[in-house]
Amino acid sequence: MSAETKSNIPVHVSLIMDGNGRWAKERGQERVYGHLEGVESVRACVEAAVEAGVRYLSLYAFSEENWNRPEAEVTALMGLMVKAMANEMESLHRNGVRFVVVGNRERLAPEINESIDSCMAMTADNKVLTLVIFLSYSGKWDILQAAKKMAVEILECPEKADDILDMDVSGFDRYLATSGIPDPDLIVRTSGECRLSNYLLWQGAYSELLFVDTLWPDFRKPEFHAAVEYYSKRDRRYGKVK
Repeated sequence: MSAETKSNIPVHVSLIMDGNGRWAKERGQERVYGHLEGVESVRACVEAAVEAGVRYLSLYAFSEENWNRPEAEVTALMGLMVKAMANEMESLHRNGVRFVVVGNRERLAPEINESIDSCMAMTADNKVLTLVIFLSYSGKWDILQAAKKMAVEILECPEKADDILDMDVSGFDRYLATSGIPDPDLIVRTSGECRLSNYLLWQGAYSELLFVDTLWPDFRKPEFHAAVEYYSKRDRRYGKVK
């Protein structure tokens, strides 16, 4: 990456990892084969994010809608995630990566939640990179659960109603599942699909969007650095005139 672009590095890059199934099908394999190879892309992108100076890297790993996939695939995906956490966590911790999971964790099996809690506790103080895994997540669910939190808050403490009525956009952020995590500067979706698929609908309001044809298992360090380079050339105005 050139010296000029180093000054315009995104703080938070978010990746919609799409195309594992198609990648596997092109090779005459079952979909789970693509998911397995996709883990290698995750590892490569974590390393590339650290190299580029990105501070937050988030991955759309499993949406609420993905629960509707065939049971065998869901089971395989969950097993793969637990195995990946077990295999990768020591390395992530050693390299200063903080691990965070965001989503509707009530739908996850107890043993998966136990693994998540253990990994999050182990890496809680790491500062080099925060790796956010969106698991059992959807943007509409996030906004709805935030609204429910506000409703419960008013029911339990009616005098807070005026504060909530006067609340601005930044005040609402604290009710979201991503509270404390900066909004993504750049959202990249692989596989050629050009939609957000119910992902970070609130948080991505001013994100730069990049849709690439590369299938996720083929998205490695060169592709990540190219995405950061693309971002560095964008002129972000946030509705203003420059």
